[in-house]
Amino acid sequence: MSSMVQDPESYFRQFIPKRPPILEKMEAEAVLESIPIVGPVVGELLFLLAKISGAARILEFGTASGYSAVYLGNAARDVGGKVISLESDAERAVEAVSHIREAGLEEFVEVRCSDAIQAVAEMNGPFDMVFLDIEKRDYAALLPHCTRIVRKGGLLIADNVCFADADPFNQLLFRDENWRAVHLYAFLPMHSPERDGLGVALRL
Repeated sequence: MSSMVQDPESYFRQFIPKRPPILEKMEAEAVLESIPIVGPVVGELLFLLAKISGAARILEFGTASGYSAVYLGNAARDVGGKVISLESDAERAVEAVSHIREAGLEEFVEVRCSDAIQAVAEMNGPFDMVFLDIEKRDYAALLPHCTRIVRKGGLLIADNVCFADADPFNQLLFRDENWRAVHLYAFLPMHSPERDGLGVALRL
């Protein structure tokens, strides 16, 4: 049996995906402004999951500066779909719109400045994919709405599931018969933070 690579965190940093200048610019801004972002590894994973599943209608909870929305928007553009991204902070929403426009994705990503729980209560599906990245204490309250609006065979991706506030959501998702889920703890270069977890679930 082969031995493990030495210093795996340094080793896997060489596999950080390439990205366009707009995303590198947003990464630099995130460092300067202390904006948490998913980083290029998780961003690329979101893109791949959206592409593999053929997601055309994507709902994102938590736009921040628009970093993950750019990855999701690129996937939606390829199938003529659309991303709806909800952000409660008005200044962040304006910043995200500017970045999305700079990325040439304004036709495929709509940023709505609104409270996530209030907004989703008034939304109807079906959505092909939902990405959760807001206050972790709100994840559990969003799960019933996700169950309602995500189509069968659709995906739910939750970021930062290592945070203590995500525990109620993790427990609910793990036991919910409407979902087939896996929780992953991983080293995620340039993610906020780099050692964190993702929840990935299929709507049954």
